Amino acid sequence: MENIYSNVKRIKSKTTVRNIQPFSSRFPRTIILLLLAIVFISLGEIPMASAQKKSIPAPELTGGTAWLNVSRPLTLSDLKGKVVLLDFWTYCCINCMHIIPDLKKLEAKYPKELVVIGVHSAKFQNERESENIRQSILRYEIEHPVINDSNFALWQAYGARAWPTLVLIDPEGNIVGSDTGEGHYEILDKLIGKLASDFRSKNLINEKPIPLSLEKYKQGPSFLSYPGKVLADEASNRLFIADSNHNRIVITNLEGEVLDVAGSGETGRNDGAFKDTSFHHPQGMALHNDDLFVADTENHLIRKLDLKAKIVTTIAGTGKQAEFMDTGGMGTFSPINSPWDLAYVEGKLYIAMAGAHQIWVMDLETSVFQPFAGSGREGIADGSLDGCSLAQPSGITVDGKKLYFADSEVSALRYVDIEKKMVKTIIGKGLFDFGDVDGNREEARLQHPLGVSSREGLIYIADTYNHKIKVVNPADNTSRTFSGNGHAGYVDGKDPQFYEPGGLCFANDTLYVADTNNHAIRVIDMKTKEVSTLQIKGLKTEVSRNISQTAIPPFARQIELPLKTLKADSDIQLIVDINIPKGYHLNPNAPLIYRIDAGNGIRVEQPNQDVRLENPVLPIKVSFKTGSEIERTEIKVSACLYFCREDNQGACYIDAAVWKQPIRIDKNSGDTVITLDYDVKLP
Repeated sequence: MENIYSNVKRIKSKTTVRNIQPFSSRFPRTIILLLLAIVFISLGEIPMASAQKKSIPAPELTGGTAWLNVSRPLTLSDLKGKVVLLDFWTYCCINCMHIIPDLKKLEAKYPKELVVIGVHSAKFQNERESENIRQSILRYEIEHPVINDSNFALWQAYGARAWPTLVLIDPEGNIVGSDTGEGHYEILDKLIGKLASDFRSKNLINEKPIPLSLEKYKQGPSFLSYPGKVLADEASNRLFIADSNHNRIVITNLEGEVLDVAGSGETGRNDGAFKDTSFHHPQGMALHNDDLFVADTENHLIRKLDLKAKIVTTIAGTGKQAEFMDTGGMGTFSPINSPWDLAYVEGKLYIAMAGAHQIWVMDLETSVFQPFAGSGREGIADGSLDGCSLAQPSGITVDGKKLYFADSEVSALRYVDIEKKMVKTIIGKGLFDFGDVDGNREEARLQHPLGVSSREGLIYIADTYNHKIKVVNPADNTSRTFSGNGHAGYVDGKDPQFYEPGGLCFANDTLYVADTNNHAIRVIDMKTKEVSTLQIKGLKTEVSRNISQTAIPPFARQIELPLKTLKADSDIQLIVDINIPKGYHLNPNAPLIYRIDAGNGIRVEQPNQDVRLENPVLPIKVSFKTGSEIERTEIKVSACLYFCREDNQGACYIDAAVWKQPIRIDKNSGDTVITLDYDVKLP
């Protein structure tokens, strides 16, 4: 948890009276009394009514620059009769990630009574862009409304102080209370249950669904889904890809031909044969002989893949998140906290334990693991192993006796000297010091880097939020851009673009990059610096499970057309001409779905029903007949399609349009052809 007004704020794993914070300094005494009452209410010591006597209306949900996952912006009047939980978050923050499962549990338990609204108040500049927030919604599989609070309007209105901050609003639109940090599921469950029960007894609960339009319905199938890390092994000619949102590990040769896949694709923590095992958004990997170790991040586990036997076993963690300031343990008897990356050194596994703000070490012979570097306090203090502070380490690599790591929340490249037992910073200043600047130690700035890899004495960095690969020379502590122009995109060649790359690794004279938001593995030729996309061969894609049951999704673009005259009692040809962006094509594995809703005087063969075109070809041509003369009628045409890159790598998308064509039918004159145009745009 980070406080925007002070550098460090300790995270509590449960709610206590002393760590509850007022939602606004404008009403401190009243709110403190309310929040104290709430704590006692949760213990069953006083009735809820006494906490509601001094009602404070919630500020209106205005000032955001965009709404996501809904068809239109919501107001408090739209939410009247609902219990509302505001989640102030920023998508880089590990503590914000930790509460997402709790929010999903609450949404599932109170589907008719509760509305969760994410208020995204960005820490990093890159996080202010609505498209980047949309990608994080897809990556974290968030299915509630999200506001882009890029100007901190709602943050200020509600008096938020730290990420995450939770604010509870009752069905009449009054503030119930607020708290910061993670680990509040139980008290929230009691409060929401109590509010729902009390207001239902007064007939004040509104069970009508809110107008959702989920971002996931815009995403089509792809070979990879938000790959977080990649590990290349030159000796065995193998590439290991953490296909994070497909919950699996894809194993190819260095040319991209699939050798094996570990993971069924389902979210879970099952051990066993490759085809039966399951992961939960795995990230970093380390290889020793034929053992591949995997940071199974959202399961809070370390898994081992026996590459010969094709068996997966869990070697560390219980499946539950470790408490703040946990001291370690042994094997599967003790918990760990969001492991993000791994490095193998002489029988030991070093773990970038992002959730604990530490580097941990595991003895693979004894299975004992414990903190190795970092006090657990979030910050950027150098020094002894137990006295230094780290901030969400998310990438780690070994070079000799030094462990270099990307310390993401302080936008830093740092290292642990294993022999001297010291931590030092090469690039980075503080929790709110970031940018895109090349230069020496004092000048250079990164923005939330997630990956590191070493080669010939240099350290290469996935400078994630700058959409670049940078290289640092530890000899003189200088940093420079190696690849990428700093703009999010998907361009190969000599002037390439990346989109939030998360991991990288070398083999031969090639740098492999997990280009996370592009759903691709990019390849950089170290001699020419040209970038290409790895052609993965042998993976199958299925039509996305995200496809809505309604063929034409609510985000379809509405196109209103001027009146057109058609000739009466004639054969009419309807042409739907859809233009796909250059470099993309219709997905041959997904149907194109269209629908024609015809008014009076128009006779269509399959009216008012969805028509699926397998292996579709554009343009779509449909014939229909007109009847006798009529002054005014309408034909509405809807179409939904799936399109991918020509090389079928990277992301696939869904787009849709609805044309409303008013028509007059004339017996003396008129057209016999209707052409409907639409230019598909990339999200």
